[in-house]
Amino acid sequence: MTGTGSENTEGSEYTKTIFAMDTYMTLTAYGEQAQEAVDAGVAEIERLDEIFSTGDENSEIYAINAAGGGELSEETAMLIQRSLEIYEKTGGIFDISIYPVMKLWGFTSGDYKVPDAAELEQTLALVNAGDLTLTEQDGETVLSMEEGMEIDLGGIVKGYADDRVAEIFAEYGIEDAIINLGGDVHVMGNRPDGTGWRVGIQDPEDSDGFLGGLTLTDCSVVTSGGYERYFEDEETGVRYHHIIDPRTGASANNGLISVSVVSTDGTLADALSTTLFILGSDDAVEYCESFSDSDGFDALLMTEDREIYITEDLAEYFIDLNGDTQLNIIETHK
Repeated sequence: MTGTGSENTEGSEYTKTIFAMDTYMTLTAYGEQAQEAVDAGVAEIERLDEIFSTGDENSEIYAINAAGGGELSEETAMLIQRSLEIYEKTGGIFDISIYPVMKLWGFTSGDYKVPDAAELEQTLALVNAGDLTLTEQDGETVLSMEEGMEIDLGGIVKGYADDRVAEIFAEYGIEDAIINLGGDVHVMGNRPDGTGWRVGIQDPEDSDGFLGGLTLTDCSVVTSGGYERYFEDEETGVRYHHIIDPRTGASANNGLISVSVVSTDGTLADALSTTLFILGSDDAVEYCESFSDSDGFDALLMTEDREIYITEDLAEYFIDLNGDTQLNIIETHK
């Protein structure tokens, strides 16, 4: 992990940028203890990275995968339990046992390849979070899984880190802050001018442009899209991205190119942004239409045809950067 920090002349603002969890992250806090809060937030991210990294031989997740299960720390048990609950609620779409397939495609190592059908079918047989079992033994939580299975909490851990850093900031008396963990953004309070934070939603087809923005406070915004990590087959020119559909073992290709989820629960927002992307345009809209207050999220979806769908409560916070953006409103059961 590397990082740089900067402080304004009055000492009320402090910003630090680091590289962790395979992405650049920027933490900015405002207040008398801004620097102390940011430094503590960075330390927390570093701690979580050490626990949940799949590639670090000293991490807890690496040890679990190598051993095929075993005793879990309280925090890891909690996050796996939360993942399994979301797995059930999403009909198996959010699946932390996708790791063997991610490795097969080379998304974990950068050694990309398109697997043949037989190899993919064999590896996909290992993907089923329903086969993960948590039990209590002598006061410890134990994870059991089928031979060959491996887990990856990468689809939820940055959202959890967002929540944890926000909690730490609050402990230091920070009311206004922005926590940007490489696409997972948590905003607290307001900007220095007293207005709500403006979170831009990247245009998935233009790395320098935005499809719109959202004016928000005290919540997380998590965006997922196939433009984030991908490779192109040298022979066919076909692009493959890292958001794998657990039903097929291949890159999700169901009509969506970007999904943003807004929630006061960053952990949930992280998991659902992936889930809705995999579900695809029709099923994602249906999922949003069916949720209630207890689900606690809003969403903005962009289709391959560049149509934007947005939940009704979120629409009033949308910033039209182009001046002519047409919004399709998703009516929910809130």
